[in-house]
Parts: sequence; C-alpha cells; structure tokens
Amino acid sequence: MSRPLIALAAVASLALATPALAQQAADQPALSRSDVETIVREYLIANPEVLEEAFGALQAKRQAAAEEERAEALVAVRGELETSPHNAILGNPEGDVTLVEFFDYNCGYCRRALDDLERLIEADPDLRVVMKELPVLGEASVRASAVSIAVHQVAPEAYPEFHRKLLSSDGRADDEAAFSVVEQMGLPRDEIEATMRSDVVGEAIQESTRLARLLQIEGTPSYVIGDTMEYGAVGYDQLRARINQQRCGADEC
Repeated sequence: MSRPLIALAAVASLALATPALAQQAADQPALSRSDVETIVREYLIANPEVLEEAFGALQAKRQAAAEEERAEALVAVRGELETSPHNAILGNPEGDVTLVEFFDYNCGYCRRALDDLERLIEADPDLRVVMKELPVLGEASVRASAVSIAVHQVAPEAYPEFHRKLLSSDGRADDEAAFSVVEQMGLPRDEIEATMRSDVVGEAIQESTRLARLLQIEGTPSYVIGDTMEYGAVGYDQLRARINQQRCGADEC
C-alpha cells in the first residue's frame, strides 16, 4: 500500500472511531465501501481539524521513535565516538566531560561557532573536546579535511592552532588553503603529504561518516555532549548548559 493510501486509511480509521461516526455505523450496519467513503469524506469536510490532529500525532510518534533510535545508537558507539585514535583532542585530554563536534571547514555555522568553542575551552579547564571531520560540503571540504587529518597525525600538538587558523580563514577551504596554513606554521609539508597518501585519511573520514549516519546527523556543526545531542550553531549558553547538566545535573553548577 502506498504512503498516501496508508495515511488515508489511518485517517479513516480515526474518523470511524469518533462517536458520531460510530453511531452512524450502528444505525446502518450493512455499510458498503462507498457508504464508508462518503461518511468519512463528509465528516472530514465538517471537521478538518481531525487531519491536523492525526498528522500531528503521527509526526510526534515518528520523532519519538527517531530519538529512541539515536539514544540507542549513542550508547552503542560512545567508546568509538570519544576514544578513537582518529580523534583530534582540544581542551583537557583528561577532562571529566567530553564534547564531540562534527564539523566541516567550509561550514559557515561552524566558523561562527568557533568562538563559542574557544570560550568554552578557556572557561572550563575540565572540558575535553573531540573534533570529528565530517566534510559534507563537497570535494573542497574533503581535501581540506585530508590535510587536517594528516596534520593531526604528524604534529598533534600543532593541530589546535592549525584548526583555528583554517576554520577562521577567508574564502573556500580546500587543500591549497590548508597547505597555506601548514606553511605559515612551519609544519613539515613532506611528512603531511606522505601521511595523506596512507590509509589514515580515508579511515578517519569513513569513521566520522558512519558515526554521523548512525546518530542521524545530517549537517554541521553537530554536537554530542554525554547522552545529549545538539544540532547547529546553538550558541555558548546552550552548550554550557549541556556541559553542566552532564557534570552536575543542572544548567548551572
């Protein structure tokens, strides 16, 4: 059965379950299909709000199911999400709360959210931040991420500054822009290029893509903070509240 027919059947069932239609059915026990369709049509024309209520309930049910799936997936992948060897770490590596950010170097909202993330790290010495490369905005993003991942492998101590410079740079981020930052910082370009030819870049991007799919992440930035998730550049205050909720069970600790 097609989705429109399923929806119509659901609405018809809902309509027939109403007291008014139940009484009509009782008065006419031998209803034909045509009779039922006529009754349903007339009822829905007279009470169009039933459609809104039915589809609202369906949407709420689907949203609840999706949230349950995400929660189950988060439990299943938490170890990989927070401790993968592919992860670049900002803040305190031994922090008591971990914030995971999925980002793309060409994401304007990620660039806007950079200040929020740096404020969080500066204000909270016990915050551990995991950066997950999720280049969803085209080939240029993939090339920029390839350089970034290689920088993390070759010079992990330089990654935080590299990340900040590339994410806050003007124009489109690609491998050329990323290597410009590499050269500004005096990092070993030959080693970075050699690392890019290894399997590590593909493995890191594949891992992030798979985790994002399991967690139903469709855009950047997206955050995982403990057992909660946030989508988009939600701002410093919202992220701070989520961190506090994980740490002490309240928006303010």
